[in-house]
Amino acid sequence: MRGAWSRLAARAVLVLGFGVAAHAADPGKILHITFQAAETGFDPVRVSDHYSGIVIESIFDPLLTYDYLARPAKLVPNVAEALPEITDAGRTYTFKLRKGIHFADDPAFKGKPRELVAEDYAYSIKRFLDPKNRSPYAFLFEGKIVGLDELAAQAKKTGRFDYDTKVPGLEVPDRYTLRIRLKETDFNFSHVMAFTLTGAVAREVVDAYGDDINSHPVGTGPYLLKKYTRSSKITLEANPGFRDMVWDFAPGDDAADRDIVAQMKGKRLPQIGGVEISVMEETQSRWLAFERGETDIEYQLSDIAPRFMTDDGKLKPEFARRGIKLDRSIDPEITYTHFNMQEKIGNEPNPLGGYSTDRIALRRAIAMAYRIDDQIRILRQGQAIKAEYPIPPGVAGHDPAYRSIIQYDPRTANALLDHFGYRRGADGYRTQPDGRPLTIQYWSTPSERDRQFDELMKRSLDAIGIRVDIRKERFAELIKLDKQCRIMMRGNAWIADYPDGDNFMQLLYGPNTGQSNSACYQSARFDRLYEKTRQLPDGPARDRLYHDMTRLMEVDTVWILGDSRYRNALLQPRVIGYKKHPVLHSEWLYFDLVPGRGN
Repeated sequence: MRGAWSRLAARAVLVLGFGVAAHAADPGKILHITFQAAETGFDPVRVSDHYSGIVIESIFDPLLTYDYLARPAKLVPNVAEALPEITDAGRTYTFKLRKGIHFADDPAFKGKPRELVAEDYAYSIKRFLDPKNRSPYAFLFEGKIVGLDELAAQAKKTGRFDYDTKVPGLEVPDRYTLRIRLKETDFNFSHVMAFTLTGAVAREVVDAYGDDINSHPVGTGPYLLKKYTRSSKITLEANPGFRDMVWDFAPGDDAADRDIVAQMKGKRLPQIGGVEISVMEETQSRWLAFERGETDIEYQLSDIAPRFMTDDGKLKPEFARRGIKLDRSIDPEITYTHFNMQEKIGNEPNPLGGYSTDRIALRRAIAMAYRIDDQIRILRQGQAIKAEYPIPPGVAGHDPAYRSIIQYDPRTANALLDHFGYRRGADGYRTQPDGRPLTIQYWSTPSERDRQFDELMKRSLDAIGIRVDIRKERFAELIKLDKQCRIMMRGNAWIADYPDGDNFMQLLYGPNTGQSNSACYQSARFDRLYEKTRQLPDGPARDRLYHDMTRLMEVDTVWILGDSRYRNALLQPRVIGYKKHPVLHSEWLYFDLVPGRGN
């Protein structure tokens, strides 16, 4: 009987994935990868870029996470004991934390072990609304939690956010219980609490490092920041105090899942002892690094895909013979070009901004002139699908049958401009209806990849007589300018923070201006519809509202919708157990490296 009980207890550890800490990671296993753009920092409330988020995902723990193999993405507990108890018609979420989880050792804790407790999550949520942090993700909690907006409003008046003030919507009835009370029904709020940036931050660490917190992330996650050279190199190492976690995921419908289960089942996580991330903006540099075996995974090579892929999306035989593998999926993302909808940029008039018929006609003509098929065929080398809807495939709310009212049609675009008084001058370029010169500023990074997009935009606008001024800035600076509504027009991308349509439709919500609403779009009607969707679960009723919202933003012509890209991940032979997840991005927690295979 005792032996049977022992086997049952062992199985429970496998299922739950947690127990006593065991240092499973092998320091000799170092994963080498690249980022195609620089990070901006590692304080969860102060960043919005994809690359910083990948690192943050490895260091901090949200309450919930996602099953590694399940498709579509499936919520599972992370440091919570279970999925939340949802009561009060979707307005109250109660989370119970696992006991015995500790933050990584740091001088901020003065030599004492620091356990993760419910108050850490209450504190971390408050930080999103502290005006001092200017969080680009404040929209996750603004207008949602009882009493939190009022505390933020008081901080704006006094210049100080009082973290010790009790917020009615953030209850901590005991050390391991967090109860979140929402102002309105929201059956999708669990996804927010699985989002990477909602991981717990310790107050002592924030107090210790102050404004330098971006360079000193301290969490309870599987990895630590070991070395950091801004915009160049990031080195992570496995957290020696990470809780015991055992790989135990069920295979899905994908035949490759069975191989992954055979390779990984029962292993303590993480197996990989360190991660070295190099920032390489140019595609050619990343390709050469992979070819030489200097990197283990490379998935940002769509513009040179024909070098390693056949026309039907298979790995070329010469790479397969070397043991290289290809993992292919469509990212849950959209790319788009946003117009600045404000009538002025700073003190200067914005020829693209406003809602008068002539300004809408100008934006519509530009959108109709843009050669999206060339973007996919030439620049993406066919490694993308055209986006017709602002919610991409693989995300709740996506409609594969939807077709945008804005399609490529330069002839009609020219006629539209003629009708609204944008006359051509002797040089072939148009003026504004009042006769003033017309020049559109298009912003991008100084990379070779973006230079190709610049040329495509210029060719597209030349076809309708619109002069374009290409302006260059580093990626991190462009993000800042976007938040300040100082960019007239720029290409952008949004990949799912959580696999729900809300995460994409909020990009056009007026109160999110200065955060995720890069177009600075203000539409009272759109906002009313969006607020209604937040009270509905995924389903036909919400989908109908999403349709109405999409038509409205098309009529106003806020974006040029682009594409959703294939993620073609090339893997060196020694990488085993890898599968690209639609929401998680630091999958190295879940796979392994086998010494002696390839590099």
